[in-house]
Amino acid sequence: MDREKDFEARYAHDQELRFRIEARRNRLLGLWAAEKLGKTGDDAASYAKEVVASDFEKAGEEDVFEKVRRDFDAAGVTQSDHQIRRTMAELLLEAEKQVRTE
Repeated sequence: MDREKDFEARYAHDQELRFRIEARRNRLLGLWAAEKLGKTGDDAASYAKEVVASDFEKAGEEDVFEKVRRDFDAAGVTQSDHQIRRTMAELLLEAEKQVRTE
């Protein structure tokens, strides 16, 4: 029974950690995208929050990608899908480093 509780606790911890890492990545992505969109200061922070919130629209990270893609297209920012996805992957690694060292 203790082993089962230990497994459940570890699973819950892993899920929470994953959530925190993805939220951090989305914030970092939002700040990166805000810079490309010419936003600074409070506008950039506000946009980063929008990107984080967009992750709750659908399962997975596609909703985050789609938000940034739509916003770049609307503003005439030239970034390929590959470049956005590569940045998302790079920032996921950075976010994991940050969260694990807190």
